Amino acid sequence: MIRFAKAAGLATVLGLISQLALAQGVAGTWKTIDDETKQPKALVQITESAGGELTGRVIKLFVDPNTVCDKCDGANKGKPVNGMQILWGLKKEGDEWADGKILDPKTGKIYTSGAKLIEDGKKLRVRGYIGPFFRSQVWERQ
Repeated sequence: MIRFAKAAGLATVLGLISQLALAQGVAGTWKTIDDETKQPKALVQITESAGGELTGRVIKLFVDPNTVCDKCDGANKGKPVNGMQILWGLKKEGDEWADGKILDPKTGKIYTSGAKLIEDGKKLRVRGYIGPFFRSQVWERQ
């Protein structure tokens, strides 16, 4: 009976920890992983406004910290990727964020974006959409 009580207590604590991770939300620092090399690419700081809208800014590039966005248009053209806002306008819809935008500094293209916490809030699945087609990345909480 004592073993059962200990196991039940442990399960409760683990459940609360999982809920705290999800309650913590998506705000924080996330490590992006390169699709091709599978190596860490950047750290992105995601913030949530008082209205619940998400934005994300590159705070560190792992490979070439002096990279500039040569293929970007407008105000981002030729600007350093380090410090650049690459994610904006995502709004909470149930357990996901949707209808935002994400910039791919490598191509300079802007896509419709969505995001969802997975693995008890330890990872964030980020998607960029063009019509019905999408590409996903999984970012790791830091």
